[in-house]
Amino acid sequence: MSVQRRMVTSPPLPQRRQPMKSRGRLGPLWKPVLGYGALLALGAVLLQWLDYQRLARSHAGDIYIFLIALGFLALGIFVGTRVFGHRHAPPPPFDGNPKALASLGISARELDVLNEIAAGLSTKEIAAKLDVSPNTVKTHTARLFEKLEVGRRTEAIKRAREIGIVR
Repeated sequence: MSVQRRMVTSPPLPQRRQPMKSRGRLGPLWKPVLGYGALLALGAVLLQWLDYQRLARSHAGDIYIFLIALGFLALGIFVGTRVFGHRHAPPPPFDGNPKALASLGISARELDVLNEIAAGLSTKEIAAKLDVSPNTVKTHTARLFEKLEVGRRTEAIKRAREIGIVR
């Protein structure tokens, strides 16, 4: 006896749909979404315009006063620059008050040291800049103190500025 064997096969599986992105299309919903977005944007613009109109009507007097004040401010700046802006003559060149230098007996080298002191340099920095020894700078400083009748660097700078020797 022959036995026939039957093969049991399962039913075919349903085919899966590809996602929208892999199909290369945005799908059928892009037109309504774009339309609703445009309507919402138009509504937001309309509401902002209505709010501006309400604000302009309720504060019209304040807006007019602000605009008038702004106009007067611009006019004041314009007139001020015309009247006072060009009258300032350039300052005369700094000459170092040669009469005071001569009456105090300050030498050119002492004046160089005094200018460097006024610039805020230390004794070593002044010596390096003027290419002299620090002891020479100390000697010039001591003579300046005697001639200006002061005891400190800050007092020397103040006194020199008062008489117009340094800036």
